[in-house]
Amino acid sequence: MTIAFLFIGLFTFMLIGIPIAVSLGLSSMLTILLFSQDSLASVALKMFEALSEHYTLLAIPFFILSSAFLSTGGVAQRMINFTTDIIGHVRGGLAMASVMACMIFAAVSGSSPATVAAIGSLVIVGMVRAGYPKPLAAGVITNAGTLGILIPPSIVMLVYAVSTEVSASRMFMAGLIPGLLMGGLLMVAIYIYACFKKLPSQPFPGVRQVMRSGLSASGGLLLIILILGAIYGGVASPTEAAAIAVFYAFFIAVYFYRDIGPLSGVAWRKESESLPVAALRNVLLLPVVTVKSFAHPEVRKTVLDAAKASMMLLFIIANAMLFAHILTTERIPHAVAEIITDMGLPVWGFLIAVNIILLIAGNFMEPSAIILIMAPILFPIATQLGIDPIHLGIIMVVNMEIGLLTPPVGLNLFVTAGITGESIGWVVKAVLPWLLLMLGFLMLITYIPQISLFLPELFDQLKGYR
Repeated sequence: MTIAFLFIGLFTFMLIGIPIAVSLGLSSMLTILLFSQDSLASVALKMFEALSEHYTLLAIPFFILSSAFLSTGGVAQRMINFTTDIIGHVRGGLAMASVMACMIFAAVSGSSPATVAAIGSLVIVGMVRAGYPKPLAAGVITNAGTLGILIPPSIVMLVYAVSTEVSASRMFMAGLIPGLLMGGLLMVAIYIYACFKKLPSQPFPGVRQVMRSGLSASGGLLLIILILGAIYGGVASPTEAAAIAVFYAFFIAVYFYRDIGPLSGVAWRKESESLPVAALRNVLLLPVVTVKSFAHPEVRKTVLDAAKASMMLLFIIANAMLFAHILTTERIPHAVAEIITDMGLPVWGFLIAVNIILLIAGNFMEPSAIILIMAPILFPIATQLGIDPIHLGIIMVVNMEIGLLTPPVGLNLFVTAGITGESIGWVVKAVLPWLLLMLGFLMLITYIPQISLFLPELFDQLKGYR
């Protein structure tokens, strides 16, 4: 009765248009009020504990802020130029370069909608001008943007790590090979399509231009090495690496590239200056620029936008944690685990059921909320069936990728619709052929666990040799 009221209340609030975070909180509080011996005063305590007891959650606002600095600056454009110079000469190369740019930007943003917005706003128009069909351009970018939550660092992976208490570092390791594989599959599919449709290619710009564009994009590329190197090397936790990423992204956007802030548009070197004098002047400018940046309108707006996004996501997490607390108190995960165990459901059958449930949920809810609600239920069942928790986490993340592409709540669809000026229905049609590829990729990830577990197990072996 308690659980029936909890879920009926949740879906009723959602159907009448109440935001998911508020729906989670209201249904939880009403359930506590009517069926639980806990007082409503404990609600505030539970929500506070949900955010304060999990150190890993601190990484979320840090990654959002670093992504905001990089999205506001010209990092995305430089990455696109670099990938276009590398592979643009291949037939369909501009679309393949866009996928590569999404993969690179995903490794510094941790967010799928941010990846679509940053890359798509720059390349979709360019692809159409180069002779690519507009639906192809929109479909490729919308799908490639989902890599923002699969290629580490990923905010959704952090949420899974918090809700199941598995290692966030191991989740990041597990997501790298699947992310690269998904990007590679997209690029192969684009090449095959381009050969059939005779899509255009660009002339190879030469090795010197590739090196020049690579040097220009090095500021963003070094951040990938900094974050993943620190985490995989055991030098820093994901939260510590995220904090470092904020300072690095601020430095790159404000001081190095000078896309925003008080030095926006100011050249590194004046024509009358010698190189040593220019270098000394820039070094001396650093503390002054840093202080002035805090009062600069562009920097303040970037920080404020990141704060709003962080508050929204953390509010969802706090309410979802309260919801999960009631599930745990009523022993729902354990009851469901016992029922499935008694049914004798095989591992492959359980995984099919998991995918179906998550794909349906992805149509109606935001990824972080789904993870926080479903992970505590599925985690103990998977453990009893011998499924690795890290493998389960990657399966859930890939399902969340597909959820970002399906109406009515697919966030990537709305971002692409805003970029292209087309309707949601038009974007769905553009995405559909590539969505079938994503479903095939989900099957690979589900039934070949070593794709996800190879890197974590390899690092475990390397640690054992030390």
